[in-house]
This record gives sequence, C-alpha cells and structure tokens, in this order.
Amino acid sequence: MIRVLVAEDQAAVRTALVMILRAEDDLEVVGEAADGEQAVRLARELRPDVVLMDVRMPRMDGVTATREVVAAGAGQVLVLTTFDLDECVWGALRAGAAGFLLKDLEAQALVDGIRTVARGDGMLAPSVTRRLISSFARTPGPLPDAAGAAGPAALEALTPKEREVLGCLGAGLSNAQIARRLHTAEATTKTHVSRILAKLGLRSRVQAAILAQELAVPVPGED
Repeated sequence: MIRVLVAEDQAAVRTALVMILRAEDDLEVVGEAADGEQAVRLARELRPDVVLMDVRMPRMDGVTATREVVAAGAGQVLVLTTFDLDECVWGALRAGAAGFLLKDLEAQALVDGIRTVARGDGMLAPSVTRRLISSFARTPGPLPDAAGAAGPAALEALTPKEREVLGCLGAGLSNAQIARRLHTAEATTKTHVSRILAKLGLRSRVQAAILAQELAVPVPGED
C-alpha cells in the first residue's frame, strides 16, 4: 500500500485529489494539508511514501515545504504546478522534489505518477521535461545546489557502471528499464542511483537527469 499525504490549499481541488486517490486499491490517503507548514508537520508525523505538494500555498510555500520534507527524510515529494515553466519548478527541483506534474493532467496520469515516485523513480510531465532541460541548457553555470557537480570533472568520482546509470537517468529511464538495459538487478540499480546522488551532492534523480543532459553523459546502448 502506498501512503500519500495531499498538500493543497484549495479545498475543492484537495477534495477532488483525495477522491481520485481513494478510488485506487493500492493507494491510501493518510493525511491532508491546507498549507505548507501543516504539510511539513504531517509529513514528519505520518511518514508517507509520497507527498503530493502544491507549490503555491499560504504560511509556507510548496518549495520551502518540499525542502523541509526532503531534508527530514519524510517522504518523496511529487509537485503539482499550474505552469510547465513556473519559476517554482526550479525552486522545487533545487529543493529535491522527486517529480513534477501539471494540474491539468488526467486522473490516471496522476495515479501513475504517484506509483512511479513511490517506486523510487523520478517523474516529470513530458512538457516539463522538454522545456526544463532546454531551459537549463541555455543557463550558464552548475545545477543549483549540486555541490561540486559543476562540470565533467565531477564524473571522475563515479565508477564506470555508475556513469552508465547516470546516462540512463539522463535519458529518463526508470530503475526497471535501467536494470534491463545494463543487465543488472533492479535492487542493484537503486543502489547505484543512491551512490550517484551521494557522490555528486544531488538531492534527487531528477537533478541527476538534468546534470547528465547538461554534461552530455552517453546513454549506454545508443550510438
């Protein structure tokens, strides 16, 4: 069972989200938050698998709340945003969000996104992925908050296998897809991803994917 905390300040939207999630047999809504401070408090208390986080909330915005939830290890954060290039997307990325979805998505896409993040895979709405990477490619300098991961030299800390995994992350592959491509166990892939994040000072696989794109890390199996 995937335990979900829903953080959304608009009561009608929050109710709709909860109804969608409760209709799924493998999802359990363990709490609801109407502002960022409440989201952080409930995340620390309830330790959900996934926090569905709106970026624009009173008392504490979703970006700050995401940063605190991630820092506390209180769950993976899946951010809901209205605009695919909202400046808050950048803030949430720096804060360590595990994924981003647009609010106008279909119910099934929302459910699938939660399941994906709960498995430990990153989740980006396709339009967010394309524009985010394109925008980042035009932005000089290292990925914000990526300690020491400013250039190709950062890759020297990785083993050859970890570099292959990083390339796969840059291609948007899930852990299961990476495991199949590299002929390894999925558990081994998860270990590689964790080590990559630790070595490069990154907070999420989404950050790793963008860094891989920025550094043009080769994707194994592709010419």
